[in-house]
Amino acid sequence: MNPVLHLSASDWLSLFTHFASLSLLAVGGVITAAPDMHRYLVDETHWLNDAQFTSSIALAQAAPGPNILFVALMGWHLGLNAGAGLGGGWMSVALASLGVVVTMLGIMLPSSILTYTATRWAHQHRDNMGIRAFKSGMAPIVMALLLSTAWLLTLTHDQPSRDWPLYALTALTALVVWRTQVHLLWLIGLGALLGGLGWI
Repeated sequence: MNPVLHLSASDWLSLFTHFASLSLLAVGGVITAAPDMHRYLVDETHWLNDAQFTSSIALAQAAPGPNILFVALMGWHLGLNAGAGLGGGWMSVALASLGVVVTMLGIMLPSSILTYTATRWAHQHRDNMGIRAFKSGMAPIVMALLLSTAWLLTLTHDQPSRDWPLYALTALTALVVWRTQVHLLWLIGLGALLGGLGWI
């Protein structure tokens, strides 16, 4: 558990502006901004610990619904840390709720406005060669950002000799996705089954 944080109004504003700037850089989805969130929340400000950060991502990925929920969970953890945890009573719950609102508004508002505006413009000019080139050029950027997020999450495992089945399953899954038309839900189900059986 992190020690109780004392966040000022400027800290909350800084949190909002940081997530707002990440909102505009999260090409390919908000998960691609996870490495910078980790740098800011864990390494730089120490508002979250590694376990809170990685569990936020893991829980949001496992739960039904959009994976952007991990941002809400990070805000929740941050607010709880600022309010002495669940034992802090209604004030902790209020700060956790504030954390959810600040992080979610920060990550969603700028990109939503930009996406709406840019999509309308791009649709009106969809035959422009520059627009087609931009769309083609974004694919490798998105892939690189996703790989950097995967690498960050991999670094939290400190026992590679024990975790080699995870690495093998990841490589096999990537190969299946790349070379076949197997639906991703089957692969997720297989991963859940192997984890439930304790094989990975």
